Amino acid sequence: MLFPVTLIYDLVTRLRNYLYDIDYTRSFQFETMVINVGNLSMGGTGKTPMVEYLIKSLKTNFKITVLSRGYKRKSYGFRIANKNDDAKTIGDEPFQFFQKYSDEIKIVVSEDRVYAIPNILFEFPDTEIVILDDGFQQRGIIPDLSILLTEYDKPFFKDLILPTGNLRESRTGARRADVIVVTKCPDELEQIDMDSYVKKIEKYANAKPVYFSFIRYLDPKPVLSSYEGKITPGVIIFSGLANPDPLRLFVTSKFDVLDYVVFSDHHIYTFKDLENLISMLDGKSNISLLTTEKDKAKLISSKFYSLLEGVPLFYLPIEIDFVGNGRKFDKIILDAVKRNEFT
Repeated sequence: MLFPVTLIYDLVTRLRNYLYDIDYTRSFQFETMVINVGNLSMGGTGKTPMVEYLIKSLKTNFKITVLSRGYKRKSYGFRIANKNDDAKTIGDEPFQFFQKYSDEIKIVVSEDRVYAIPNILFEFPDTEIVILDDGFQQRGIIPDLSILLTEYDKPFFKDLILPTGNLRESRTGARRADVIVVTKCPDELEQIDMDSYVKKIEKYANAKPVYFSFIRYLDPKPVLSSYEGKITPGVIIFSGLANPDPLRLFVTSKFDVLDYVVFSDHHIYTFKDLENLISMLDGKSNISLLTTEKDKAKLISSKFYSLLEGVPLFYLPIEIDFVGNGRKFDKIILDAVKRNEFT
């Protein structure tokens, strides 16, 4: 029943891309380097850990600003993240970046990212690299390097366009990428599997370099730094993710999972949500609450402190690594930066 709507959506997005391709609709390229991180699907491909990977790789030698839309934030317009912000004012992912890297980089949110980049350069004229978070469909900006992410278990070449599937545009949009990263792979992926994926991707993206990454979960940490207890073997997981399955699989392999409460992606937590989660502990000392680093960013709010004080509430930090050839990926990034410096 939804397929006719999919055909209409496909036609509209193809027409939009065609108008950009023939320069009927104007795009802008900036003197400052723009690295675009995005996907073809609606979410769940691991953009946030990839942005963090780029930040950690580049922040020592370059002045970086991360530009995000600030999805589901309660503010509007161009906004520079500051110490008075939280997940509600700038969005959960930008706030996560701010919590971890605000001493080293700048974080900006804006719905109109074409407008935002000149403002970034006005506010921070020493900016050398703008990392555009979730900007693959932002055709008004011509990036110097475009990184397309696709999830191993849900690759774009097996998906369909909305609303029948989960793609924002046709699979052929992958040809705009300079490099493609298959994310959330098994950490011991066989070469034959990688070769198979590369062949299927090349059908839509020609001979673009393809890399394979996996998520490394680090040791759980308390959401509130004042909590001195350790996580228990028994846990109740809760999260607001586009795809909670990888988290579920990992935690199940390490802990005794008593329950898993799933919220919608980018869920904004309320006092009532947390009261319900805490009540599930039932006063037992052998159960902890466990969530994601992304969700943790939304729990760091002064209005929740009194409620969460003393609660065994933990989050799982994550980072990405590459299957086999991560240094080649790093070289592509650094080579692109060097090319931009001399143009």
